[in-house]
This record gives sequence, C-alpha cells and structure tokens, in this order.
Amino acid sequence: MFRVIYQWQVPTENMTEFQATWQKTTDAIHHSVDGALGSFMLQSTDQPNKILTIAKWRSREDWLHFWGNSNPERMQRMRELAQRISVETFDEVEDRTR
Repeated sequence: MFRVIYQWQVPTENMTEFQATWQKTTDAIHHSVDGALGSFMLQSTDQPNKILTIAKWRSREDWLHFWGNSNPERMQRMRELAQRISVETFDEVEDRTR
C-alpha cells in the first residue's frame, strides 16, 4: 500500500465547508479512480487550522496517474477553501490498526 499525507491550512470560517468538500471529493475519487482506497482527516489539537488528510492508494503508480500535474481538478474546491502546505508520500511498511 501507499499513503499520501496532505497538509492544509484551513481558515476557521472555511472549516465546515472544507470538511464537507473533502468528504465528497474523497468519496468521488475512491469510487471512480482505480487504486484509490479512501482517506482520513486529522485536525491538530494545538493548531486547529492545521489539517492533515491521509490518503491510501494501492500503489505509487496509481497515485501518480491521478496526481498528474500536481493539481488534480477534483481537488480544486479544496484548494479554494484552504492552502495546501505540503504533500508527502510514504510506502506503507505495516498497518496494525483495527
């Protein structure tokens, strides 16, 4: 498996809409893009405007096919609501969550 961590800076006034947009975007990608396995969102307890969205992909190749020019159209509304700070990729070594 392959994971992608996106860090976002979300203005307080956009938080509710950002979350709703992220849910719709994640579900659409998961259901229509080969290799997309879903995502989860974390909010910093110390910096509430700092959000991490962590996507799971079957492979790096599947994600790269989706990622294209680093500005997927499907993520456009999220970028309008928040600043994407970083994107970092990881090979999943082991997952012991339940």
